[in-house]
Amino acid sequence: MKLQRVLQYTKALLADTVVAGDSVVDATAGNGHDTAFLAELVGSKGHVYAFDVQQQAVEATKLRLAENQLDKQATVILDGHQNVKKYVSEPIKAAIFNLGYLPGSEHSIVTKPGTTIEAVSDLLDLLHVGGMIILVVYHGHEGGKDERDKLLAYVSDLPQKYVHVLRYEFINQKNDPPFIIALEKMKDLP
Repeated sequence: MKLQRVLQYTKALLADTVVAGDSVVDATAGNGHDTAFLAELVGSKGHVYAFDVQQQAVEATKLRLAENQLDKQATVILDGHQNVKKYVSEPIKAAIFNLGYLPGSEHSIVTKPGTTIEAVSDLLDLLHVGGMIILVVYHGHEGGKDERDKLLAYVSDLPQKYVHVLRYEFINQKNDPPFIIALEKMKDLP
């Protein structure tokens, strides 16, 4: 067995968790890669809710979905992931975040620790037991280390009886390589 790279492992976790008919969230739609992957997993009877604060990301995601005939099972929302409960009320099976900035765009528009933690908390409420929230933490940009540290403090305090928390990373890579935080819901939180 070879060690999977961060993005490969993210897809493996999602593929092991999500089945056709599920509802899921892409909390940072970006260029639409994860949204399209999730749309394939949930199939025509499931649904993906994809969020981004940048019009450029929303348009890129909608285009990727349309090009792959996946647009019918997805809703792309121009809003921050901290507002997920305004749009999603049904239980979800998984959620994915790619923290940092949109590749190929303005690097000053980044995810923030307060809104990320608020979204994770709300998504834990919506998450099925056995469901998973995956955060790919890019932390090499300005403000990235602050978000990383606050997020790690938050997830480290989640009660292990209710949520299992995994950190997956390559520790000998240079230049702030991304890592994964995966949250698996074991029981409904009190």
